Amino acid sequence: MVFRRPLLFWFLPNAVLLATLVVWGAIRYPHLPDRIPDHIGVDGVDAWTGRSIGNAFVLVFLYAGVTALITACAEMTLRRAPRDELPGEAGPHPGRVPSSPADRPAGRASARRSARALLVLNACIGASFLFGCGVLWRSTPDPEVPAWLFAALLLPPLAGTVLTVAAAMSGRKC
Repeated sequence: MVFRRPLLFWFLPNAVLLATLVVWGAIRYPHLPDRIPDHIGVDGVDAWTGRSIGNAFVLVFLYAGVTALITACAEMTLRRAPRDELPGEAGPHPGRVPSSPADRPAGRASARRSARALLVLNACIGASFLFGCGVLWRSTPDPEVPAWLFAALLLPPLAGTVLTVAAAMSGRKC
């Protein structure tokens, strides 16, 4: 995928987060116990699984996939012609382009805001996964998790989602 220069700058935090997860996981893997958390519920770890590359790195693989998907969406947002560059439509509302299920950004600036917001959302997801890996990669099989963990897992993606929706809605005429 060939990145446009402005998109590359906003992609860098995602690449750093992914590299951090890979390096941290590679360092921690030899020290993991034979049982690692498989599911974390409200009351702590409620399911365990054997240590394997797939089980230990599930969040890293998931983040790599999410990063590829969201980055592709951001790139496609920039490639799609915005509404203000489309030819007008003759009829009762000249110049108005009908909406479609996959509506276009209002202009190039709106497309850039949306693409950046998508990459910020991805970084927020990566930050959340850092906390998850902190629990997954502990040296002892402890079922207790700190009470703040759920806020740490949920708040970054929620904040990124709000930012992404706000960026997508800015510049729209209702």
